[in-house]
Amino acid sequence: MKNIDKQFHSPSGKAFTYKELLKEVLFYIKEEPQEKYKIIIGTDSANHGTTDFVSAIVVYREGHGGRFFWRRLNQKKIDSLRARIYQEVMMSLKLAGEVLLNLSQNKDIVFDFEVHVDIGSKGATRDMLQEIIGMVRGYGFQVKTKPESYGATKVADRYT
Repeated sequence: MKNIDKQFHSPSGKAFTYKELLKEVLFYIKEEPQEKYKIIIGTDSANHGTTDFVSAIVVYREGHGGRFFWRRLNQKKIDSLRARIYQEVMMSLKLAGEVLLNLSQNKDIVFDFEVHVDIGSKGATRDMLQEIIGMVRGYGFQVKTKPESYGATKVADRYT
């Protein structure tokens, strides 16, 4: 099974296939198409015997809240912080590419799109800041870092 096919969950615990999740996102945007939307992808990880990666898809209806979905993938434990951050970013970029490709086929919805990464100018990840920002921008995505990267640092982090 490809990673994109793994189940996603809503905060209420309801499970969605990737196709069902896309339908939910489209339905949510089409409910109030006059509003401004932002689709955000973010991934966080934690070591718990294995390394648990949680990716989040956030649909933010600006000024009116939003919805989010998440999925967990487990891998062999990765002790290196640098390797874990790169894996988080690569997972976000892969998911972002899929989501953007699928949602962009629906021409009657409008949204901004961002990738949120769990790095910032303070702390252990500060040395990676410019290379990660460049990497995400190189894939053609807008990028947010701490403290603005809530898709990774708040939403995905909640489920690691």
